Amino acid sequence: MKNTALSEIHEALGAKMVPFAGYNMPVSYEGVVAEHETVRNSVGVFDVSHMGEFLIEGPNALALIQKVTSNDASKLVDGQAQYSCLPNEDGGIVDDLIIYRLEAEKWLLVVNASNIEKDWNWISSHNSMNATMKNLSEDYSLLAIQGPKAVEAMQSLTSVDLSEIKFYTFKVADFAGIDHVIISATGYTGSGGFEIYCKNSEVAQVWEQVLAAGADFGIKPIGLAARDTLRLEMGYCLYGNDIDDTTSPLEAGLGWITKFTKDFVNADNLKQQKEAGIRRKLVGFELKERGIPRQGYDIVGTEGNVIGNVTSGTMAPSLNKGIGLGYVTKEMSAPGTEIFIQIRKNQVPAVVVKLPFYKG
Repeated sequence: MKNTALSEIHEALGAKMVPFAGYNMPVSYEGVVAEHETVRNSVGVFDVSHMGEFLIEGPNALALIQKVTSNDASKLVDGQAQYSCLPNEDGGIVDDLIIYRLEAEKWLLVVNASNIEKDWNWISSHNSMNATMKNLSEDYSLLAIQGPKAVEAMQSLTSVDLSEIKFYTFKVADFAGIDHVIISATGYTGSGGFEIYCKNSEVAQVWEQVLAAGADFGIKPIGLAARDTLRLEMGYCLYGNDIDDTTSPLEAGLGWITKFTKDFVNADNLKQQKEAGIRRKLVGFELKERGIPRQGYDIVGTEGNVIGNVTSGTMAPSLNKGIGLGYVTKEMSAPGTEIFIQIRKNQVPAVVVKLPFYKG
């Protein structure tokens, strides 16, 4: 079990620690609902240092990224980030990731913790153009400072105007007394804020100053359980639940990051799938009665037939109702469609809704 550079600090703060993607991670501090509401209403800080970081450099860096990812990274300029995925040869997804353009020949790929080795090997196997690849995952830490008060709470820690860093852009600047930190307006909560990339040797100082600067704004440390409820209220996919090696990006509603204006791994087959039409689709649903949908539960049609399964589900703290994501047949995927979730012996009525669940 690996530790992040902050694991001892989390334990000292009373965090409940759990194994996650090979790391010892804080799942909660004071409880998922309280932590969830802190992020929705003020500001919270997550340690997500288990995520992986790859540096891709050289004159052929963009060519490699264009080959292995579905989105069009050629549209990026310095200081822009992009959500994308790594398609496999079989119509599924190796991983989803964020691409940062640092310079024309210097790019950062941020991947999911559980897929670091898999992604590295996959990208390496397609590196026929000999781009320079460096795996920085063991050397860098990542903090997510999320919530509507994040800009105001963190402004004293940097000389750049945080309000000018728009969604999916970033600055390399000073932060919490450290030079050359990536301050990125990305995040997985739907409540705004930043992600801070720094070296492991620097992150304790950054963590301490973030908590001090945010004290007057009610900042609290937040665990992975609230991260999951926050992302689910936004309808954001989680790798291993809602997308995996068997799910097509088109089925998962990720057509918007699948650009057929360029050639990439398995592009021809995905283009054929788009033209032929998908047979199943990832949808969001809300329960109409009390209950909590869980991953793996059957989704049942009005005739009593199984039409799919739940991939993520929870009791949404902001909505006070059961919500979930799941794959259903195309015919049953339109918003407003009545469905049922098989919760133990009961078929609980639900309705397909347009995402996100949480409108803010």
